[in-house]
Amino acid sequence: MAEYRDYGPAAPHGPDMSGTHNPLHDMTQNERQIFDYLLKPDDSYNRAGVYWGDMSWAQQIKFVMSGDAKESKRELSNIWAMFKRDPLSPVSYYMKNMVLPGAGLGLEGYVLFSIGNIRPLFQAKGAFPECWKQPYKVCNETWVAAVDYLEISGIIVGQILVGILGDWLGRRWGLIQDATIMFIGLLMLTAAWGVTENGWVICYVWALFFYGIGVGGEYPMTATSGMENAVGSGKISTKEDRLHRGRKVTSAFLMQGWGQFFNQVILILLLLIFHHGSGNPPYSKVAVQWTYRVSFAIPAAGTLWLVYYRAYKMKSASKQLAAAKKKSKVTGYDTESLKLTFTYFGPRMIATAGAWFANDIFFYGNKLFQNEFISVILPGNTSVMPGWLYNLINVGVSLVGYYLASFLIDNKLYGRKRMQMIGFLMDFILFIVPAFHFKHYQAPAHVREFQTMYFLSSFFNQFGPNAVTFLVAAEVYPTPIRATAHGLSAATGKLGALTASVLYNYIDTQTKFYVVPWFGLMGMLVTLLFLPDTTGLDLKEQERRWQCIRAGRESDYHGVAVHPKHLSWWERWRGVGRYYDPDLDYKQKIEEMRADWEAGQARKAGEKGGHWDDEDTEHDDSVWSSDVSTYFEKTKGSSPIIQPKEKDYME
Repeated sequence: MAEYRDYGPAAPHGPDMSGTHNPLHDMTQNERQIFDYLLKPDDSYNRAGVYWGDMSWAQQIKFVMSGDAKESKRELSNIWAMFKRDPLSPVSYYMKNMVLPGAGLGLEGYVLFSIGNIRPLFQAKGAFPECWKQPYKVCNETWVAAVDYLEISGIIVGQILVGILGDWLGRRWGLIQDATIMFIGLLMLTAAWGVTENGWVICYVWALFFYGIGVGGEYPMTATSGMENAVGSGKISTKEDRLHRGRKVTSAFLMQGWGQFFNQVILILLLLIFHHGSGNPPYSKVAVQWTYRVSFAIPAAGTLWLVYYRAYKMKSASKQLAAAKKKSKVTGYDTESLKLTFTYFGPRMIATAGAWFANDIFFYGNKLFQNEFISVILPGNTSVMPGWLYNLINVGVSLVGYYLASFLIDNKLYGRKRMQMIGFLMDFILFIVPAFHFKHYQAPAHVREFQTMYFLSSFFNQFGPNAVTFLVAAEVYPTPIRATAHGLSAATGKLGALTASVLYNYIDTQTKFYVVPWFGLMGMLVTLLFLPDTTGLDLKEQERRWQCIRAGRESDYHGVAVHPKHLSWWERWRGVGRYYDPDLDYKQKIEEMRADWEAGQARKAGEKGGHWDDEDTEHDDSVWSSDVSTYFEKTKGSSPIIQPKEKDYME
């Protein structure tokens, strides 16, 4: 039946631990089938009711491949049906569900990539080399260097501050605030000027810091709102949630790559337009100013629209957080949940923050390749165009990695943890090889091999830690402090970027190649030891477990959130998995459903008595089928037993 197809377990209301009620009392075979359908969905359990994580490796391969084949067929069939109704409807669906949720990241990816691209233009012959390039005859070297430091510092402030505000005031207000700050910051960047060139640099730097605060907040807000939109705000999960949650979040994240792509294309076009159709130096100061300012004015218009969209079209973004707070009887910031998170999930913070730190060292180290092979291929080059064109190719390679990560991140046989570890390992290899054969790969005869490693390192960075860290930093934590945890992890990552930007100023290029690879091994190690694999895990199960932890009853939860498959090595060693008991959990879920049903009956009685709570948005009585209601009715106290209808409810 249609009403059963997408439903998973009900949200927790606390199992009956008295031992006085048997939830399976007088359950007929037909009723058992109904509950199995609700509590053991076929995307996670086989026909025998065995969870996929409990199957043998061979059975898992067969189960996953069969399920993926059916799901792919279903999705392709839906796309074809959409196309037949309206050829543009698949594009519209993609824009609505993938592009719009990641619009903020796309815009900030555009702007931040532009900062790095514009700097060599400022330094180029004919532009402002006396200000932006050593020996800094006109401008203060400290302020020029502050372009990198204050930009990253602003991002760190935003990640921590907005992460906390997002858990305090709600996701929607965090999203609106981010877009507003970014819009004002872009106006400041576009209009930045001074009575001297050094004054211009100072104005530019502080505009970057302000803009960075909005960028930083975009990380926790986009990840948490995108995930909670994927999971849904009700008390039940859907098959779409369980099978494609990671894809929905990473599809929003990969908009950052498209932002970088469009920035590079627009900068090339603007320079050609304002420099009389030529990309070669010397560049006039007027052409450089127009190129730089128009390149920032374009995303400002998009960001202003984003403010409107988030204010008027995303009014339910905070719904799941509000439901979680209501359940815990919290109105402001849930400090108790924060304390408990560090108590129970502290090692997970080592994984999400530590891996992000290591990843950003690699992310900023990728540029090391480009500078070297361009100097070999084009000795004496003074034009910005070769670097920009190689950037464009590199972003294209990165987008392939982004999309492949999005397609495979929910695959139970590969998934988050394995993807991140392999990505770190490949980046380690791709940096360590040229480190110990640096002169060999600098030779013109072998520079193409050097280029290949450059592009591959970009691919595996996106098809690995860059995509996974963004997702799991929100996914492995409970709803009440999800944005805070993501913000702290992301801020630690930016400390890695700050470390790289400072460190690279004091060591030569070959030494950089000696240093960077070991952060790949570090990232791989913390992932292996401390990161749980949430691939295939219903996040409603994680919320059930969290309710038990918050109530001081950790040992009362027996569901799949403590299955060894979804625990880190550290958590397994601590014995967290000892609580896993699928049979007992099945009974508890039925009791939780009963509690929901009884609460619904009480609400109906209250409605008749004129005591209806208009603000109660968490409950939806429409999910109860007549058979479930009948079963609960016949097994409550002295109520008469009602015979179930003779009907195959599994059709």
